[in-house]
Amino acid sequence: MLFVLFALWFIASGLLIVDPGSRTMRWMSAVAFTGGSGALAAVISADIIPYFQVTSPNPSLSAFFYRVMSICSLLSYYGLPYAFAMLSLAYHSTWQKPLLRTWLPLILLVPPIACLILLPGYTEEMPIEFRVVATWAFPYILIGTLLIALKKEHLPAMRRTHLFTCLALFPPMLCVGVLNYVMPSFGFYRLWIYHVWILAFVVPFFVFTFFKYGFLGIRLLIERRKLDSTLRAITSGTAILNHAIKNDVGKMRLFLEKMNQHAVDTGQTELIQDIHVVMNASRHIQDMISRVHEQTQELPLRISQVDVVQLLQDVLEPLEVYLGKIQVHVELPDRLELQLDQIQVTETLTNILMNAIEAMSSGGELFIKAFSNKKNIVLEIKDTGMGMEKSVLKQAVEPFYTTKSGNRNNFGLGLAYCYSVMKKHGGSLEISSEPGKGTSVYLTFPGQR
Repeated sequence: MLFVLFALWFIASGLLIVDPGSRTMRWMSAVAFTGGSGALAAVISADIIPYFQVTSPNPSLSAFFYRVMSICSLLSYYGLPYAFAMLSLAYHSTWQKPLLRTWLPLILLVPPIACLILLPGYTEEMPIEFRVVATWAFPYILIGTLLIALKKEHLPAMRRTHLFTCLALFPPMLCVGVLNYVMPSFGFYRLWIYHVWILAFVVPFFVFTFFKYGFLGIRLLIERRKLDSTLRAITSGTAILNHAIKNDVGKMRLFLEKMNQHAVDTGQTELIQDIHVVMNASRHIQDMISRVHEQTQELPLRISQVDVVQLLQDVLEPLEVYLGKIQVHVELPDRLELQLDQIQVTETLTNILMNAIEAMSSGGELFIKAFSNKKNIVLEIKDTGMGMEKSVLKQAVEPFYTTKSGNRNNFGLGLAYCYSVMKKHGGSLEISSEPGKGTSVYLTFPGQR
């Protein structure tokens, strides 16, 4: 049980450290903590109390540990089902109407508090009245499991995360429901000892998926924070670089103009040609660094109420010359308004649509549609182009990464800029792609905007 204790409390601490502001993370941490409390009660009962009874018999010390053991045991038996029920409600957020969000947690708290107050007190042989407690504890776990399983993820980046979340949660929770509540109701006690074997498989699986694919969206959060810090560093660096190069290039051009005038006055034709080459090179350097700076600088948001249908029409109109054999399908509600920065979102949509058009050089279909996801509005732009390999897809949003190496005007900042714009709007940008099947880009805008 010591393994179970450390494993569960380690997970509980890790979840809180990674994202303490998330309700889902807090309740998941509570599930792990209450489960670990039960393991601590078992450790105290099997190891700590017998050890002190043998080495230094002290009735008051034994009574203290017994008290701690009873508190931990009751916290596990009563707290775990409630914490899991709250986790499922936080994870499956479609229930979150204001009235339900206020009263449902309190209503769900009534059975455990009533049992704690009205049922006989804790004893090591019979810690709770299993038949009574099982009538609400097992339904909490079962219905919570169904709620989590039935959650629909529209965004592809979250579908895999949802799958691994279900695989990590369901086996141990259903076993807890059966072994801790249902079976003891029929006289089969202390079956919780088999949790060690269950967690021996679940914990390594949890750790693997946590770092490899993510859990409850944690990996996505870590990747986004890493990208955010990269973009901030690039923004700061290009601003300094732009300022330094602009000053030095300005000095170069000043002296080159003086040299050019002297060459003209003295009739040195060959020197004039050489000076023009150097001047063109300095102009090219200044132009390149300016364009990089424009795509990475922190631009303030100028929020206004924008009709998304009209915005898309304005974006598509100048792109008609590039569409050629591409068929465009737009599926948007008649009335869809969002508060956003029209100029920056226009640039974002233009970048994404141009990427889609370039991926369908021989023709294809372009789909643009909007749908709701929780409280957010998602704009999906899907093409039937060549698609991307997984290795390319992982780096697609990273600054200065590009597959268009032949284009001197492409710096690999288009999607990084789009990501930055969506981040500043409080939204997100996600990409799904398969070779030969096309690419989908999902722009998520907060509903309140």
